[in-house]
Amino acid sequence: MSKLSATGMSETGRILEALLSGQFICQVSDEDGFHFLAEQANRERIDSHLHVLNRRLASACEGELYFCAYRELGDNEHKVISQQFSEIAGSLLPLTEWLILSQEAQGQDSPISAGVALRLSELQTVVEDTPALREQLAKISQYKLFGSTSSQVDGQLKQVFKRLCEQGYLVRPNQEKQIYIATAKVDYIFEVISFIDEAEGLGLEQQAMDAIGQQEPLL
Repeated sequence: MSKLSATGMSETGRILEALLSGQFICQVSDEDGFHFLAEQANRERIDSHLHVLNRRLASACEGELYFCAYRELGDNEHKVISQQFSEIAGSLLPLTEWLILSQEAQGQDSPISAGVALRLSELQTVVEDTPALREQLAKISQYKLFGSTSSQVDGQLKQVFKRLCEQGYLVRPNQEKQIYIATAKVDYIFEVISFIDEAEGLGLEQQAMDAIGQQEPLL
């Protein structure tokens, strides 16, 4: 049996609610939920509850990420998935450009992935001191995904980080500090692109590679 939380909701109930609302659960975004789902009995219990709603518990990134998926696909489910695919395609270029800019600003050799810390103040300093990065940030921040109207690096970065947190790509563990941690959803986005490409033949994986290739002068 799941223990009741201080609010009276069981961990099973809390996780079901999170999954059905579209949240992704990984060790960074929800450590307690992730460890709960690491137990096979708990995964089976969650999956059983989801079954009656034509949902199932799905995982990605070699078991580092859990989310809710459809069990059977009818016309309505196909419409929802098509919409989700379109949203991913629309977010692909902004996300790719942002990840590459962040990697460049931090002087890292490897791509940003789950668990990597991003310090807003440090990024701001580097971007402000680098004309090419300032120009790139200004372009990125105006994408629909981020929607910044600021002409200043500080405002642009804060809006980008805010939207990335809202989208589940970053978490801010301490609201008193401007330190953000990447979640496994950063890794997941590229797994989804590959899956869509294979299943639907939309060429999204090639779009991702093209987007990365366009940014090579910054690397």
